[in-house]
Amino acid sequence: MIDRMAAVRRPSLLRRVTADNSTVRRLDGLMLVAVAGLCVIGTLLVWSSTRTWAPGSTGLVKKHMFNEVIGVVLCAVVAMVDHRAMRAYAPLVYVMSLIGLGLVITPLGATINGSHSWILLGGGFAVQPSEFAKVGLLLIIAMLLAQPAEGSDRPRGLDVWLALIAAMVTMGLVMLQPDLGTALVLAVITAAGLIIGGVRKRWIAALSVVAAAGVFSVFYFQLLEPYQVARFTAFVDPSVDPRGVGYNSTQSMIAIGSGQLLGKGLLGGGQTTGRFVPEQHTDFIFTVAGEEFGFLGSVTVVLLLGVVLLRGLKIARQCDDRFGTLVAGMIVCWFAFQTFINVGMTIGIMPITGLPLPFVSYGGTATFANLIAIGLLQAIRVRRQSFN
Repeated sequence: MIDRMAAVRRPSLLRRVTADNSTVRRLDGLMLVAVAGLCVIGTLLVWSSTRTWAPGSTGLVKKHMFNEVIGVVLCAVVAMVDHRAMRAYAPLVYVMSLIGLGLVITPLGATINGSHSWILLGGGFAVQPSEFAKVGLLLIIAMLLAQPAEGSDRPRGLDVWLALIAAMVTMGLVMLQPDLGTALVLAVITAAGLIIGGVRKRWIAALSVVAAAGVFSVFYFQLLEPYQVARFTAFVDPSVDPRGVGYNSTQSMIAIGSGQLLGKGLLGGGQTTGRFVPEQHTDFIFTVAGEEFGFLGSVTVVLLLGVVLLRGLKIARQCDDRFGTLVAGMIVCWFAFQTFINVGMTIGIMPITGLPLPFVSYGGTATFANLIAIGLLQAIRVRRQSFN
């Protein structure tokens, strides 16, 4: 009798999920729909670009879908945690990311596509710690810059120095791999954190001078690896060696241009089927979208990414605490920069840097890091909606 009365009083699972004060109702649905759309499109493109050579025809697609499922679980777990509690765990996450980067330069590390950035786990799986380092770095920077100096709305000078040291250590370990593309993303995350955190203009000016001097020194003292120099050479003049250093750029533009307005249809791309574009399921997956879905399909991918960025900006703007604003703002800058570089290098307006397209490119660790970042954005929004 008592159990029957309790069952009557207890709301059903559906009612608890759809209630006005439920966590699910406070999520940013539009952002999640856009991310889901990108993941579906990415899965189709990975299938199309790997079906002629991947083990069992669908081997990589199944692995990619498995990675996406794990990423969604991680996203959900992070979204359910109060982002203010994450502030206390930021040092731990940062230290763990450094340990991962440190393990890469030990005998446990492995070289894939010329970059010593991986740790092989066996069974065909590998992890790239530099992707998790993006999350670890933005969390520690947000923690350090979130507390303003007494009587001011700007962070303390000591905290700015600590943030810069944290960034330099992370970028230094990444450059030892070497992974210039990820190092650039980390630099953008750091710059975004400093600007959003409200550091004084003299800090920005000084760091700009240091960055310019660093870029000059890299080229003047020839500190880049030969393959990195070749990529810049191909960017300046793809026709200098169309069968060598300019091959990737030339073939990617041919593939995108051949799609014209409506594309050749899924599985119908000649460039994709013939594997004329290297790494077309990872770094150059946008070429598959351009060839098979055409201009309209490519624009759809960019618009969905734009929705994610705009919703992220809205979350950052409406957040009522500095830590949440910093985290959201740095995530948006991370996704925006990586999207611009990836799309830009396929259409010839940016040099090739080996950065995947968020939510679309094949990958495991990158997928996990991207969806964890979405979970962070959702956690910030959920907390604000709950407070309201």
